[in-house]
Amino acid sequence: MIRRGDLNFSDKIFYWVLKSLAFGIIGLLVVLFILLLKMSWPIFSKIGLSFYFLNEWNPVTEEFGAMAFIYGTIATALLALVLSLPISLGSALLVTELANLHVRRVLGFLIEMLAAIPSIVYGLWGLFVVVPFLRTDVQPFLGDYLGFLPLFKGPPIGVGLMAGGIVLAIMITPTIATICREIFLTIPKVYKEGALALGATRWEMIQLSVIRSSLSGILGASILGLARALGETMAVTMVIGNRAQISSSLFSPAQTMASLLANEYAEASSEIHMASLTAIGFGLLLVSLIVNSLARIIIWRVGRIYRRSK
Repeated sequence: MIRRGDLNFSDKIFYWVLKSLAFGIIGLLVVLFILLLKMSWPIFSKIGLSFYFLNEWNPVTEEFGAMAFIYGTIATALLALVLSLPISLGSALLVTELANLHVRRVLGFLIEMLAAIPSIVYGLWGLFVVVPFLRTDVQPFLGDYLGFLPLFKGPPIGVGLMAGGIVLAIMITPTIATICREIFLTIPKVYKEGALALGATRWEMIQLSVIRSSLSGILGASILGLARALGETMAVTMVIGNRAQISSSLFSPAQTMASLLANEYAEASSEIHMASLTAIGFGLLLVSLIVNSLARIIIWRVGRIYRRSK
């Protein structure tokens, strides 16, 4: 280990520059936190933290509550993760373990290209392709055969939680799939060959040597995808319906915290309205911090359990 006293002058400068940049990132986060809290203070001083538990949102009567937007944000993000994770894992396993070299290159390139598509393009595609398809084919079918479940009740209007979740799932799939692929590639080849030599089938080898060894990394990739889904704005705004309501049905329109800011921030006229929108942004920051903190805890605990099992 190299001590700071052993460094020459140029190395010391480089060390302090890197240290300053690292602490600068932390300072930037603190400044952002304080700034959002200060701008949100009028609504907090008026109704307190109950702002996040009220469901009414009416700028005309100056009644504000964020619960419907928190629900819409979490519901669409979780739906996107449920839809995206199996596809992402399957794609990563196909690229790393099953496909030949030419298919790996083409499929890997296409997956990475999905991440380069602007979110507004996803929104337009969702609005003109996904929404009509859901309205005319998918939602009527689900309503006829699974309408007794609360998730599939209501008229098939296309826009809503289901459309938002599907568009988000496609958007976060490249992130999760690419990270999982890189994690799978780091597993030593000797582990896989050893499992096959002991009589394991191809699937048993993948299950034991690849998936189990990468469990903490898969969880981390999933949380990163979830964080991307929580903060997505334009694509969701175009397909979710933008109605401040809480409904158990995936057919119902909803609104996320990010889509609310995109729709109303430029038109906010009163101080309390502006403070309420800023409080929404402050809440979104808190949700992101909580999600990432939970991800760190889960990865640490799963990694420790796996090390003990070995």
